[in-house]
Amino acid sequence: MKAKPAARRATRDRDSARSTANVKTKPPRAGGPARAQRKVLLLDDHPVVREALAMRIDREADLTVCATIDKARQALGAIEKHQPDLAIIDLSLPDGHGLEVLKDLRSTHPELRVLVFSMHDENLYGERALKSGAHGYVMKDESPESVLRAIRRVLSGEIAVSPRLANRMLKSAVSGGTGERTSIESLSDRELEIFQLMGGGLETKEIASRLHLGIKTIETFRARIKRKLGIGSISELIALAARSMAMSRL
Repeated sequence: MKAKPAARRATRDRDSARSTANVKTKPPRAGGPARAQRKVLLLDDHPVVREALAMRIDREADLTVCATIDKARQALGAIEKHQPDLAIIDLSLPDGHGLEVLKDLRSTHPELRVLVFSMHDENLYGERALKSGAHGYVMKDESPESVLRAIRRVLSGEIAVSPRLANRMLKSAVSGGTGERTSIESLSDRELEIFQLMGGGLETKEIASRLHLGIKTIETFRARIKRKLGIGSISELIALAARSMAMSRL
């Protein structure tokens, strides 16, 4: 016996429901169809920034914040648990550096799209972040609309950077990476991290504890930084690091 039309429709409806059971949707806007959401994970240690960004993203019909975390060590576990489409990561974290998180994610979750959202100057960190595994870099002084555009560009498979950074990177590529760089830009990722921690007022012992390195190792890095920057004393180095940090917050 053939199934009645109503029964066939009911079967199709059940099959359709099963196929979309794991896809979160938001109510339609102004009578339009519901839209599947892309999941976003936020890693930022500033509660006000984190919560404000989460609220703004959640207002978008096609986006939802699936998790917010504030420490580097939470990143891998949270990504395994929530399976986001995009991770938005700050660089300055209380228990590590965002560049190291990016490198870990590139190794463990190469399919994950990642956007850096930072107060640090893109001229100093933008290219480093992309080389470490990020797919975009947005500074925290950008408008919410610019951040949302960057999110959608990264989710669509593109690279999201400002025109200024794109032009800078293009010039570097054309010159074979031999273009002019400031002394600070010549520092390695680890040297730059230590330089900035010094600028934040941390003592050698505190930096060693933060980075899980020995005091002698930090002192060796300090000597390299002094040599690269052409600085003779630790007091001069600390003063320069403090000025650099202050400028990055302007």
